[in-house]
Amino acid sequence: MKVTVPAEITPGERRVAILPDVVSSYRRAGLEVTVQSGAGRHALASDEAFVLSGAEVVDTVEASTVDVLLHVRPLNPAVVNKLKPGAVTIGFCSPSTELRTVRALRDAGVTSFAMELVPRISRAQSMDALTSQALVAGYRCVLEAAMRLPRFFPLFMTAAGTVPPAKVLVLGAGVAGLQAIATARRLGAVVSAYDVRPSSADEVRSMGAAFLDLGLDAIEGTGGYAREQTEERAARQRELLAPHVAASDVLITTAAVPGRSAPLLVTTAMLGGMPPGAVVVDLAAESGGNVEGTRPGEEVTVGVDGGEVRLLGLKDAASTMPVDASRLYAKNVANLLLLMTSDGLVAPDLEDDVLGGACLTHDGVVRHAPTAALLDETEA
Repeated sequence: MKVTVPAEITPGERRVAILPDVVSSYRRAGLEVTVQSGAGRHALASDEAFVLSGAEVVDTVEASTVDVLLHVRPLNPAVVNKLKPGAVTIGFCSPSTELRTVRALRDAGVTSFAMELVPRISRAQSMDALTSQALVAGYRCVLEAAMRLPRFFPLFMTAAGTVPPAKVLVLGAGVAGLQAIATARRLGAVVSAYDVRPSSADEVRSMGAAFLDLGLDAIEGTGGYAREQTEERAARQRELLAPHVAASDVLITTAAVPGRSAPLLVTTAMLGGMPPGAVVVDLAAESGGNVEGTRPGEEVTVGVDGGEVRLLGLKDAASTMPVDASRLYAKNVANLLLLMTSDGLVAPDLEDDVLGGACLTHDGVVRHAPTAALLDETEA
């Protein structure tokens, strides 16, 4: 069977679903590999490198001949409609927002696996692309903040006097938040963090940051994710966070609820209490934003007494570092594909907890119940 990897066409997407050093693992499993010319350009993977690794490089991908299609961003319905029944696709699918594509996958009889649906269980850790890409995003958001802050992150003691360290506040202590904490600490900042899940407190402290205990009830969802909270609780949370936001030179927000809009954690009024020159980086901008006024991919300013605060809505965060983001993602995808491959044949066993959990569509049926419900609503 042939594994095919097209070049990504979504504007701003610079990652690729395969790299030359992964091709050998597919070849050992008895699979042929075809890569579209230029697919790995931004990840510094040349066509020549793919050829040397044993892959075939083609100018265009004929979707009708594909057995297995690997991708990063959700597929275009027009591409899906050309796939043959029984074809397998693996990649991010954004099922809650890309219902047109889900419908196309179902109607085409395609077996699709959504990387965001990979169960958060120990045997699936090597396939967890949400975690690997959040690692990249958390690192990048601190660098974006450091480049914009008009002062140092670390403490400096010099003959001309002492320069105090910057104060960084991270809201959301998932993988991205923890990586943001670690990166800010490496740069020498004094870091504090908050998360609605008290279970994250020990992880925050292990990274050398202070955990903010607001005295609110715990909000913990399934799989280690947070869940939605009531508006009354959210308002009280913002009230308690306000003085901590005001005391920070840098604010980084990473809070997300799977399948839902990002929770509003910080209002414009709260930003007004920050010191002039402060920087805010909202990693959740693409899903609605944790900070009022966030615009995905844009930088805006908010006036404060004596100056302004810079607010950056980060977009395509992982794609801004395509080499290592692709390295991690390609491994995640390979581990999932090889789990369903035997003797050169890709034959998913949907009774397997990992494969069954990650399967979005199969044999004309949407297997992911929440997505199926959403689709039913639109088709009613």
